[in-house]
Amino acid sequence: MMKILITGANGFIGKNLFFHLKNLGYNNIVGISSQNAEQDLENALSDVDFIFHLAGVNRPKDSQEYWNGNYGLTEKIASYLRLLGKNTPVIFTSSIQAELENEYGRSKKAAEEVLKSYAFNTGAAVVIYRLPNVFGKWCRPNYNSVVATFCYNIARDLPIEIHDPAKELSLVYVDDVVGDFVKTMHKIMQPCDQKSPVFYTPNGEFNISIYKVTLQQLADKLYAFKQSRDTLLMPSLDSKLNRKLYATFVSYLPVDQASYPLMMKLDHRGWLAEIIKSHSFGQIFVSRTKPGVTRGNHWHQTKVEKFIVIHGKALVKLRNISSGQFMEYKVSSDKLQVIDIPPGYTHSITNIGQDDLITVFWADEIFDPENPDTYYMEA
Repeated sequence: MMKILITGANGFIGKNLFFHLKNLGYNNIVGISSQNAEQDLENALSDVDFIFHLAGVNRPKDSQEYWNGNYGLTEKIASYLRLLGKNTPVIFTSSIQAELENEYGRSKKAAEEVLKSYAFNTGAAVVIYRLPNVFGKWCRPNYNSVVATFCYNIARDLPIEIHDPAKELSLVYVDDVVGDFVKTMHKIMQPCDQKSPVFYTPNGEFNISIYKVTLQQLADKLYAFKQSRDTLLMPSLDSKLNRKLYATFVSYLPVDQASYPLMMKLDHRGWLAEIIKSHSFGQIFVSRTKPGVTRGNHWHQTKVEKFIVIHGKALVKLRNISSGQFMEYKVSSDKLQVIDIPPGYTHSITNIGQDDLITVFWADEIFDPENPDTYYMEA
């Protein structure tokens, strides 16, 4: 198994890349961070097969640190590799700001030029990723990521600042980024009889989805995720961006607030509680029913439901109110089964066991008290 070096291993992208590589079975990984001595870096460079150069500086107290951390470190790596006579492949994380005239952008552009020279002089394969805003788990909040800051603050009921609600962000998801890194590494490391090709992407050309969202849209999405813990109403996750933002938001919840209570509706039959609901997939709820008790005895014009008994034994009855056709199903948690409840069938579920019955229900629409589509009739 080849030996891989990650600079900036303790950073946001570095951590995600490290564990992604581990999941793929790469166990010979050397991580270098700002806590390591220069000798540690040189020792690593002397015998690694591939380099992910992710280290950099983007929020220093002194602008000179941009040059030391971005250009200077890259020059040190390239010079030492040339001294050793090596042409180790390198993937480098630059920034779209390399196109801008600011200290950070200029220092990143200078680092790109160092690696371009290294590639042409040694024949090494070098890929430069000019990344836009990267978001995902483990990014430091209140630093240089608006997504991380918004997620962290909103999850804790802290205020956020939006100076220009219409400002559009270009976002890439960290799992997409590290996944493309690994695909590129595999492409570079394919056996080849010829000299290693030079892969250079000065304009940030890569196969990673870029998502566009305004600051206000971003805030609205995250506030909706936060509110869903109280309302149980989950915003649509139909888009890839929404799913990735939701995963990111949940990763910023305080550890001691990972749980939240559900409202249990209690009566003589037992209890019932909604778990989650959405305008796109309906709602899921769970009930506890005492022995001998029946729930239901109603029918729906349009609404469709599913019943799943997860503890105990039950008798489910269905009767077509038009034809009179009757069906019944004995179900138990010993063998999980899903029962579809079609519209036009009055239905009931009775606990026929000795223990309390636990049933999970799904309905294809959220219950609307103004239009409940529920008509009582014996099954």
